[in-house]
Amino acid sequence: MVVLKHADEIEKARASNRIVAEVLSVLREKVRPGLTTRELDKIAEGIAEKRGAKPAFKGYRGYPFSLCTSVNDEVVHGMPSNRVLIEGDIIGLDFGVYYQGLYGDSAV
Repeated sequence: MVVLKHADEIEKARASNRIVAEVLSVLREKVRPGLTTRELDKIAEGIAEKRGAKPAFKGYRGYPFSLCTSVNDEVVHGMPSNRVLIEGDIIGLDFGVYYQGLYGDSAV
């Protein structure tokens, strides 16, 4: 089934995804050895809230974080923790927001 959207809904979807893109862009700049994935989670949540958006994952089926983080061999949708990133780590970030009645979601 294909759900058709009105022009205003498309613009709202763009707006929510712009917030997601901004968050992921900032996180890509912030990732460095010595930082924890929990710190990245707090950064993501703070940016979303400043933009008036609600982190989409937080509270969904009891998920306690705003961001999903996967380091090295962790499977997708790992939970942020106090694990300190080290040189050479490979990290995946997944983030979403609920904004103006629509969701935006992306991963890097």
